[in-house]
Amino acid sequence: MAGSQETFNKKDKEKKRLKKRSDKQKKLADRRANSQGGGFENMIAYVDENGYITDTPPNPANRKKIDAGSIEIGVPKREAMEVTSIREGKVEFFNLSKGFGFIKELGSQEKYFVHAKGLIEEIKENDMVTFKIERGIKGLNAVQVKKV
Repeated sequence: MAGSQETFNKKDKEKKRLKKRSDKQKKLADRRANSQGGGFENMIAYVDENGYITDTPPNPANRKKIDAGSIEIGVPKREAMEVTSIREGKVEFFNLSKGFGFIKELGSQEKYFVHAKGLIEEIKENDMVTFKIERGIKGLNAVQVKKV
């Protein structure tokens, strides 16, 4: 004779499942009874003049006036640089196959990029040269380069 298929463990699990369901329904009923009435007005948040989130609308009298022209985005504007007088320097590095190099100015020891397009005469490393400075895409470039 076969006994009942329902064991103590199965009965216990079923009781726990029913208790969880009833607890969940009680919590839902409590939340509905105690809620302040959700809705759009209770969900709105404001940002005050200091950047903090509040539930009250900001006072327009506390609003600061900001000049849009004083805001700098990205790199600040550079003053137009005039083409300077002729400078003297020494070729630190020049790669003829790639067509670029660097010239070190004698007075200030500043290094300037030079491209083959900016050459008047062909140059090589350790040559003494004269050049002018021009603003390029990434900085100052030496142009009108010729040997001394």
